[in-house]
Amino acid sequence: MSRFVLARGDRAPAFTAETTEGTRSLDELLADGPLVLVFYVEDATPACTAQLGAFRDDYATVRELGATVLAVSADGMESHRAFADRAVLPFPLAADADLAIARAYGVVNLDDPQRTRRAVFVIGADGAILDARVPYQPSVGEQFAAMFGALGVG
Repeated sequence: MSRFVLARGDRAPAFTAETTEGTRSLDELLADGPLVLVFYVEDATPACTAQLGAFRDDYATVRELGATVLAVSADGMESHRAFADRAVLPFPLAADADLAIARAYGVVNLDDPQRTRRAVFVIGADGAILDARVPYQPSVGEQFAAMFGALGVG
């Protein structure tokens, strides 16, 4: 488990993950423009549904800014597919069962090492981190607004 925190200007760690839209690598995702990488704790919980619901509700704006979203948790693909369908999520969910991505980004939950912490990283198309929110608190509107700031709004 890592205690480091990636910060603005750091290079985003590379990864490849199975997602609800097939296997995707960071490089493939960045080929489409900036990426909002969202770590959440668990599929279908009220807090995580609300967290990802905010990204769902503003996804059209994220896309207008040329960015995409990938949400990551330790849950498996079957759970992800059911959650994505139930919550009507327009972006893929990635399975990180061994927490390799969470470790690379320094967001393994130290209190529950089988889960990630809530975190959001905005990664530029060049692979540089434009904004990092660790921990991410969905109820703090300034943190959500900071994502849009990192994407060039405001």
